[in-house]
Amino acid sequence: MNPEIEQRLIQKNINPTTMRLLVLEFLQEQNHALSLSDMEQGLAPADRTTIYRTLKTFEEQGLIHSIDDGTGAPKYALCLADCDAGGHHDLHLHFYCTICQETYCLPTTKIPKINLPENYQAQEVQLVVKGICGKCAG
Repeated sequence: MNPEIEQRLIQKNINPTTMRLLVLEFLQEQNHALSLSDMEQGLAPADRTTIYRTLKTFEEQGLIHSIDDGTGAPKYALCLADCDAGGHHDLHLHFYCTICQETYCLPTTKIPKINLPENYQAQEVQLVVKGICGKCAG
């Protein structure tokens, strides 16, 4: 197992169990966000409940973020380093391809600060653009 993966878990205060190491390594190998079903297929014969609990732990500790791309199943992708258990500070655009049905993080396209009326408190901000990705358009 890659010692860098284990170190990344330790830095996020996550106990590096075998399943957590496998899930993180699998996520790092992807170029798009994954659903729980995608993870289950990619990590077969791993237990769906264990994968789900691992994803929730990763999200709570700021290692991954979930994306609601409108498909009905949240997708998961790695966060940038500045996210932590206190919150996700990496607000960026997501792109959903209507052909291949993959969701991509676009971390260089930041979501601007949104000025809410007084006494309004944002708990989550997501922006998903739907269209055709470069792979499908080419």
